[in-house]
Amino acid sequence: MRKLILLLLALCLPLCGCAAGAEETEISIVATDFPCYDLARQVTGGEDGLTLLIRPGMDTHSYEPTPADARAVYEADVLIYIGGASDAWVEDMLADAENARPVRLMDSVDALEEEHEGHDHADISYDEHIWTSPVNMRAMLQSVTEALCEAWPENAETYRANAAAYDAQLAELDETFRELVAGAARTELVFADRFPFLYFAREYGLTYISAFSGCSDEVQPSVQAVASLIDAVEEDGVPVIYVIEMSTQDVARAVAEQTGAEIVEMHSCQSVTGEEFEAGETYLSLMARNVEALRKGLY
Repeated sequence: MRKLILLLLALCLPLCGCAAGAEETEISIVATDFPCYDLARQVTGGEDGLTLLIRPGMDTHSYEPTPADARAVYEADVLIYIGGASDAWVEDMLADAENARPVRLMDSVDALEEEHEGHDHADISYDEHIWTSPVNMRAMLQSVTEALCEAWPENAETYRANAAAYDAQLAELDETFRELVAGAARTELVFADRFPFLYFAREYGLTYISAFSGCSDEVQPSVQAVASLIDAVEEDGVPVIYVIEMSTQDVARAVAEQTGAEIVEMHSCQSVTGEEFEAGETYLSLMARNVEALRKGLY
């Protein structure tokens, strides 16, 4: 696939040579997924020249770059990506995109090891869902801001002002979650789904049980995992079981039928639907939904 992409690039790029010179001063930012895109959008004020590579509705964990995606990376001035296992393809592309300024956001935070049964500590893997913690999002914001200011110093004042305003909103979101958890009747989350909220749970002192470990590629959970969910809901009087966005909710429905618990969505913010994207949803608007979802489960 990589050789095919590079071959197509070699054929296509010369055809674009005449136009490239006229666009040298234009901004070209490529963000791999929605959290990266939203950070760049907030810092730049949403100006033209920002591309979301993994488009709305796509599964980030099974994404394969197209030749058009490779060309976008090759022509980018700044490439913003998370840097986890799902982004392994980015490193190959960067080797051939000499002009792109890479911003690897996992370098901005303290990465946590993935939690799953049978973990082999000789082969450590890190959870890539770093943005689920607003505290991490603030650190990621700093990295994006610095990279964009270095790339376009003439816009630095505007970028820093936008970033400061957004940072204040993230700080407010962080405080909202802290106050919510501080007054909660319980601190356990039951996910009848995959669990991309490790950073969120650790940040706010929440415990959890889930049908799958992390964002496992498994299609069905084990019978033991489902039984554990049912036991946890019944024994602890948990009123809510959670699912993530774009979930089939098959496991959740099975647990709900046995326990009577309400099914509630918590949005991981990793990807959005086409409708959400067109409606202008942001990280903050999606996390505001999560505030209310969390309130249902903890009170």
